[in-house]
Amino acid sequence: MTSRRALKTVLIDLSGTLHIEDTAVPGAQEALARLRHAPVSVKFVTNTTKECKRTLLERLRRLRFNIEEHEIFTSLTAARNLLEQKMVRPLLLVEDSALEDFMGIETNNPNAVVIGLAPDHFNYQMLNKAFRLILEGAPLIAIHKARYYKRKDGLALGPGPFVNGLEYATDTQAIVVGKPEKTFFLEALRDLNCSPEEAVMIGDDARDDVGGAQNTGMLGILVKTGKYRAGDEGKINPSPHLTCDSFPEAVNYILQHLLEAK
Repeated sequence: MTSRRALKTVLIDLSGTLHIEDTAVPGAQEALARLRHAPVSVKFVTNTTKECKRTLLERLRRLRFNIEEHEIFTSLTAARNLLEQKMVRPLLLVEDSALEDFMGIETNNPNAVVIGLAPDHFNYQMLNKAFRLILEGAPLIAIHKARYYKRKDGLALGPGPFVNGLEYATDTQAIVVGKPEKTFFLEALRDLNCSPEEAVMIGDDARDDVGGAQNTGMLGILVKTGKYRAGDEGKINPSPHLTCDSFPEAVNYILQHLLEAK
């Protein structure tokens, strides 16, 4: 196993870690401000497909988070990059509010299927259209495969069950671009001159946030907010480097224990 190096970067999940819809996790803004005074880079990595990056940034700023657009790396960005590389025309199964991040991508006569979180489009007619395209050879691109996520009214199905259903029906395998894929984490670190061994990830999803980060070579800190459920830390191997109550507690740990060598 690669030895740890001095910490240079903290990657932070958004929904469930810093906020739940339009409510901030208590103390998260102040904790982020304290982290920004430390000698580390900060980047926000999210699988959200409910809204474009601009709308997401506006939401975070309304919640008094000091965040710049260039600091956010989304799975929508990763999906768009893949579409451009493959030069395909996607059937976009994403929320209408996320379409802005795909502006300029040709979608007429689609020959690929892109699926994110799209409750308003997860109906039989649309899923059957995707099914037929995949049978004809269109690649299935999953922005991510999260099982569920946290809303104000409780847990809700993520895109994972719908991706799995299309995989099962078409006997094919989706290309996944978001967390927990190694390529997602490596791309997030690429412009920071940082190796995985010099980074830590904070998130509320044991598999996608923490497990994915640790499989890439990072440390992972699991927070018990958002989608977290009791026992989640035991669902991944290796276990999280740390499991704590909330983002502010995770920041306290980083400042007290991971920066001692600096």
